[in-house]
Amino acid sequence: MRIMRIVDLSVAVGNGTQVYPGDPIPEFEVHSTVAKDGFNLMSVRMGSQTGTHVDAPFHFQDDAAKLDEVPLDRFVGTGVIVDATDLGPRGRISWRHIEPVAARIYPGCIVLLHTGWSKHYGTAQYFENPFLDAEACRRLLDLGVRTFGIDALNIDETPDSTHPGEGFPVHHLIADAVGIICENLSNLAAVTFRDPFISLLPIAFEDADGAPVRAVAMELE
Repeated sequence: MRIMRIVDLSVAVGNGTQVYPGDPIPEFEVHSTVAKDGFNLMSVRMGSQTGTHVDAPFHFQDDAAKLDEVPLDRFVGTGVIVDATDLGPRGRISWRHIEPVAARIYPGCIVLLHTGWSKHYGTAQYFENPFLDAEACRRLLDLGVRTFGIDALNIDETPDSTHPGEGFPVHHLIADAVGIICENLSNLAAVTFRDPFISLLPIAFEDADGAPVRAVAMELE
């Protein structure tokens, strides 16, 4: 087996990186320098859901698995990309988007929802993200899917003062199945090869609700 190509699916994280409303804003500061200390070292403060990240079931359920309790095989697998780029603000990703690739979905694969919304990253419109319909999520779980990704802020509708949302049903459904969600993916359009191998391996935070990842898609031969 050879790796023919690697596509970076992650957003860069630094001072002022866009986060979910109310989450900690990342702060990167110089702690040590070569001139002063003989080496360079950064001090980093940020939330566990910063940048491209995975959610453990514990993110929405106190009695559910924390990040370090989730089997590692949840974070790697063959990707199946769902084209939902036809949707506008707060569009609902339904089974009609999934049906064209449904025959390729099997237990252990990673379903990646390609909305194209990453082009709005860093703007106010990014919070108007398309989201996965709860019934479509149930059908994917019935097919054995336990790992989901989306190139948007939230796999559920993001509530605000004029949109109450739906209570994060998809987060709860996936948590009930001890599944994993990856949000803030980017560059899914660059995955032009079939059956990409996806890695969403997170930082090994203890007792955590989630952690940043360097998400990649690999073309294997």
